[in-house]
Amino acid sequence: MKLKTHKGAAKRFKLTAGGKALRGHSGKRHLLGTKKPKRMRLLKKMALVHPADLEHVKRMLPYG
Repeated sequence: MKLKTHKGAAKRFKLTAGGKALRGHSGKRHLLGTKKPKRMRLLKKMALVHPADLEHVKRMLPYG
């Protein structure tokens, strides 16, 4: 049988060609006036998923 993609995970994670997973940062939705521009710049960039969580993410995204 075909595997189903976890749609919540598909919206939050992206798999790279090398098999790693990228995620966004939290903290960009509200109370933005108190955050410094450098912090906001860094929050915009994608980050790698921790290796301890990588297998869970890959299981939710069976087809990349």
